[in-house]
Amino acid sequence: MTETNPRAAWQEAIDASKLRDAPFTTMSGIPLDGVYGPDDGEFPGQYPYTRGPYASMYRSKLWTMRMFAGFGTAEDTNWRFKEIIKSGGDGLSTAFDMPTLLGLDSDDPMSLGEVGRCGVAIDSLADMEDLYAGIDLGEITTSMTINSPAAPIFAMFVAQAESAGVHRSRLGGTLQNDILKEYQAQKEFVFPPRQSMRLVRDTIQFTAAEMPRWHSISISGYHIREAGSTAVEELAFTLANGFAYVELALQAGLPIDSFAPRLSFFFNAHIDFFEEIGKYRAARRIWARWLRERYGAELERSLQLRFHTQTAGVSLTAQQPELNIVRTAIEALAGVLGGTQSLHTNSMDEALALPTEKTARIALRTQQVIANETNVAHVADPLGGSYFVESLTDEIERQAEEIFAYLDELGGGSMLEGVIAAIDDNWFQRRIGDSAYDLERSFNSGDRIIVGVNAYTEGNDDELELLRITNEDETRQRKRLDAVRHSRNQADVDDVLARLRTEAADPNVNLMPTLIEASRTYATLGEMMGSMADVFGRHVEVPTI
Repeated sequence: MTETNPRAAWQEAIDASKLRDAPFTTMSGIPLDGVYGPDDGEFPGQYPYTRGPYASMYRSKLWTMRMFAGFGTAEDTNWRFKEIIKSGGDGLSTAFDMPTLLGLDSDDPMSLGEVGRCGVAIDSLADMEDLYAGIDLGEITTSMTINSPAAPIFAMFVAQAESAGVHRSRLGGTLQNDILKEYQAQKEFVFPPRQSMRLVRDTIQFTAAEMPRWHSISISGYHIREAGSTAVEELAFTLANGFAYVELALQAGLPIDSFAPRLSFFFNAHIDFFEEIGKYRAARRIWARWLRERYGAELERSLQLRFHTQTAGVSLTAQQPELNIVRTAIEALAGVLGGTQSLHTNSMDEALALPTEKTARIALRTQQVIANETNVAHVADPLGGSYFVESLTDEIERQAEEIFAYLDELGGGSMLEGVIAAIDDNWFQRRIGDSAYDLERSFNSGDRIIVGVNAYTEGNDDELELLRITNEDETRQRKRLDAVRHSRNQADVDDVLARLRTEAADPNVNLMPTLIEASRTYATLGEMMGSMADVFGRHVEVPTI
């Protein structure tokens, strides 16, 4: 390859690619090139990857259609997973209920009324076995949206897969494991920030050594945006968190290129179509430059920002919910035109309840229509070169760099210290709160129109059939947990939890092996989290003023 002729280098990469068997033409038969632009311009698959991480993009492989699912008991969600696979989904993404997200068992007093409501309840390895029963985890990739209890939930996942005959080295997927944004936006934290970061470090080290197909962190802007941030804040806060995790791993002695290729990102696809596309393009460019120039990464895969996208839940309306199909399609198209690697499309009823089988299928079909009927997957970065999109990309990057400069100075030249200091000072929380307030004022004043909410309200009284999670589901889950506790060897559980507390007190010990062993004794999530809390303490947030 030669850097003096970018198009020739791109063509060489294309020639070496395995392209899909598809007619790369318009419906009228007009041939489509894989990319458009001047010969000396930027190309996908080339630094700084503004136009995409791979030369061939979707000509080689469509994005993964990774549908988010989880409700009731593990058996309920296992049935939904199999329906998604049968409908053509090629990746699973697990939603956990609120008690699980907070590291609580289903019979904890704090769990009352919340078990299985917003996701699946997972108390022990027994639930994890039910969750993936009959699903070959060596063949399908799996994402788990879990943060503070990410390490013990991941330990259960590894233990379950290996008991089913799938070695950990074959497992492919993503653990969200992004604790920083919990303090900034989502608030599902348990331990103080530095103790939580120790667990993130442990999972990075463990997967770098033993799980080459696994992404140890999905650095998430999605929840930052859902909390009310602007697109620029979503991008800047997310990448700043990414830089903080990089510095955390470097401090642990890991070479940058040993773990950076397994970092991934998770962005929101909101309704401001062109701004979202500019956001994704700017994110790739910034990540590549910082990883190479500041952190010394050399491998291409370390520099290539890869991300999952989910359409914006906060953009969905309870009024005229059928319109959410339109919103979701537009947002999904922005994600695709921006070059996402995987995509979840929200269901039209999610402003009211968890999705039904029918609405979840419509959401998946939305992706399939975009992939198979629109031809947008045949050309990489088709909006590259647009005066509008290029200007948005540059301006988003400029504003993000201002935020990075502030955090870097706050941390005395360390992004890790700057991010933690900004969390301690509630800086992120105030910024997000102010942005959310400004946006809500624009809706209330009518300056921004939300169809069916502050304009065009005819039809708001129509009813939709919804999925109902009953108290019987919670009762079943509690009985399941009680049965597990009575059937396990309690002495084994006590021994491993005592060892977990001892090792938690030593910051040099990686806790993942002991958490996996604890899972195999059927120690519960609440017991493992409680044992670590005995050593780490619990975080109490100071209210933002």
